[in-house]
Amino acid sequence: MTQHEITVLNLGQSLDDLANLDPRGYGVCKILYKASREYTGMPTSMNAAKKLVETVRKGNIVYIMTGFVLRPFNKAEMDGIVSSMLLCRALVKALGAKPVVICPQDNYEAVKNMSVCMGLSLCKDIQELVKTENSMGVVIFTKDADEAKHQADEIIVKAKPAAVISIECPGANKNGCYHNATGLGVSELEAKQDVLFEKLQEMGVLNIAIGDLGNEIGMGAIAQTLEKYIPYAAKGACRCGCGGGIAVRTKADNIITATVSDWGCYAMIAAMAFLKEDVDIMHTAELEEKAVICASESGMIDMYGELIPAIDGFGLEINLPIVSLMRELVISALGLKQTCKTWFDKVAQSGYFEG
Repeated sequence: MTQHEITVLNLGQSLDDLANLDPRGYGVCKILYKASREYTGMPTSMNAAKKLVETVRKGNIVYIMTGFVLRPFNKAEMDGIVSSMLLCRALVKALGAKPVVICPQDNYEAVKNMSVCMGLSLCKDIQELVKTENSMGVVIFTKDADEAKHQADEIIVKAKPAAVISIECPGANKNGCYHNATGLGVSELEAKQDVLFEKLQEMGVLNIAIGDLGNEIGMGAIAQTLEKYIPYAAKGACRCGCGGGIAVRTKADNIITATVSDWGCYAMIAAMAFLKEDVDIMHTAELEEKAVICASESGMIDMYGELIPAIDGFGLEINLPIVSLMRELVISALGLKQTCKTWFDKVAQSGYFEG
């Protein structure tokens, strides 16, 4: 293996490990990660980052799907929207892409306000987006199942993207029902974005899905693990009476699982920063804090229903250090290439990482 290949493997694994820290200690992230790592065949964050860097070119449209509305609060949660906006920034900076956030109406205020934090102009029209530098788009997706098919076709006609990325975005199970983490039905609350995701996947568009439980778009790729080990995921195990479970039907070609979906996206952004040799593609802890607070002030709630700057129960005290550590990993990997070359040569000669 070359020095670069060894770094890609081990930096990618370190980023995955950070994204799968288990502060709660109940192990769900470990169960999911084992399956997603086997499915992907390499560190999941680096795999996704490599695919994006290899595929997306300057001016290409990239769709980013997000927006999970929580029962019984009937408000959108923080997880997903924060990293989606930071990913918009990263895609513009790293690849010159034109990112478009696709979300329910519940997320629009946060997208509008957070675009300012990201330093991006917000466009509602694809044609306007194409002509505007340092910009991103937003599309409000329907919650009506019948209308979803029509809207998906309209979106594709307007712009076929180079990639589609789903982050903490609800997906339907094989019976067409959407569920929350405790197995309750939430179909009426959620935008039916998996319809668009599946259409794009069938067209051969690069697709990446990020989740932290199994009820999110794309996680059907590890359905066997979900149904065996994750609460409410097995057939008939949900509590809505549909006869299915929370495991979704969509099987993304590339998946990332993490303790918090946002953390999985951060790991992917950090991997992009390494591959493009520009650490500033990865955001700072200061920007993370600004984004989380802005999302909270825009009405996004923590998963427990509280209007506080926290993601899935984790406050700034843990989110900021994770971002800082990921960024520092990239700084070290880029800055010590020559300093540590002798050691890389010796490790390569050992053959330990071959295969």
